[in-house]
Amino acid sequence: MATKARILPKQIRRFCSRAFDPPPPRHRRRVVVTGLGMVTPLGCGVEATWRRLVEGGCGVRALSLLDLKMEGFDEATVMQTYEQLASKVVAAVPCGKEVGEFDENRWLQSKDHKSIAKFISYALCSADEALTDAKWIPNEPESKERTGVSIGGGTGSISDILDAAQLICERRIRRLSPFFIPRILINMAAGHVSMKYGFMGPNHAAVTACATGAHSIGDATRMIQFGDVDVMVAGGTESSIDALSVAGFCRHASQRFSDTPYINLNGFFFCRSRALATKYNFLPDVASRPFDCGRDGFVIGEGSGVMVLEELDHAVQRGAKIYAEIRGYGMSGDAYHITQPHNDGKGAILAMTRAIEQSGLHPNQIDYVNAHATSTPLGDAAEANAIKYVFSDHAKSGCLALSSTKGATGHLLGAAGSVEAIFTVLAIHYGVAPLTINLEKPDPVFSGPFSPLTTSREMPIRAALSNSFGFGGTNASLLFTSPP
Repeated sequence: MATKARILPKQIRRFCSRAFDPPPPRHRRRVVVTGLGMVTPLGCGVEATWRRLVEGGCGVRALSLLDLKMEGFDEATVMQTYEQLASKVVAAVPCGKEVGEFDENRWLQSKDHKSIAKFISYALCSADEALTDAKWIPNEPESKERTGVSIGGGTGSISDILDAAQLICERRIRRLSPFFIPRILINMAAGHVSMKYGFMGPNHAAVTACATGAHSIGDATRMIQFGDVDVMVAGGTESSIDALSVAGFCRHASQRFSDTPYINLNGFFFCRSRALATKYNFLPDVASRPFDCGRDGFVIGEGSGVMVLEELDHAVQRGAKIYAEIRGYGMSGDAYHITQPHNDGKGAILAMTRAIEQSGLHPNQIDYVNAHATSTPLGDAAEANAIKYVFSDHAKSGCLALSSTKGATGHLLGAAGSVEAIFTVLAIHYGVAPLTINLEKPDPVFSGPFSPLTTSREMPIRAALSNSFGFGGTNASLLFTSPP
């Protein structure tokens, strides 16, 4: 019988004391954008959305009773809820079967429709467009293993939670759907996209409030840079137009704070009497007005934005169309207060600065900034000051084009960062910086040539920055450049 080798204590200590060799060095791989897909209040699809955006279209409309998603409640309760909502404007995705409309039957009535909430269907629709645009729907197992998904969301399906709460109140909890949890989990958007196409790379879902879309794209970029995969399907999605979501923001707006005249939700600066837009309930088209002196809050919106990211050599070898390159991903945290950031906007400054430094570019080489500006009283001015600080004379000279596209789309919360990143990529691709609509009297922070665009401008755009800031003091900036 063979005897086992005996390892003495001294030998164990000697073996354990040997340090491992350093990990193999990795060259940071370059990442490009090869496919785009969108579902927004301006339309379903990149072409429809972009055309309406640059033409000055608006996706904001009046809130309807159907938007409350209270089908199981009696009429009196629905009407009372509607009447109590201070804000009655929304930026909803147009639904229907016409070109540029979201076909609910196609995306919500599939064999898996019971486990698919609307925010998931938006992600599936925009991912399908992006993958088709990129011509990347692989069949080979190795290619599927080298493709991942990074799609996050801000709130999940709150309307499903409202329906479940009603069952409890009516003592009918046994009627709760077995698909309740799969419908509300935010990571299920990425999960369904992964399952539909068989992608076995990283399956990732960031949840960073209104910076979600930007973080999802930035995180996916890092995964490609580090060699985890060659291709990532990345973006954000949101379906937050319902009674509870609108009421939640309105309720926050009505809170009274005796010690401070303002509330700051990290990029959303609210006067203590308002959060959502309320002054323009009878004029929905002008309710979302970033940087304008008449702004009084943001318009809650919904949608999805997804892009296909790809390692540069991989894209070149297969002859893919390249829209742009991601050169910088800057992140920061305010680390200051649950609702109030630094007065000097240091978090926004750090995110932009880190993205620019990572890109290897100089601030003077940036041609366009798509601002986070949500149309809230102080938040827009704070971001404008941060941009002025980062870009200094370049901004004041008028050479830096600046706009917020939220005037047209409203605020898409978890999808905002990805949709606006796509707008930034398209600005580079088409050489057009989109306008800021409803800007009649710019905030006094602007002066001279440093002012947001009020008409879309045709111009060469070689480098552009997209900002996203979210609750909890989380900030992200993505820097894109023209194709290498």
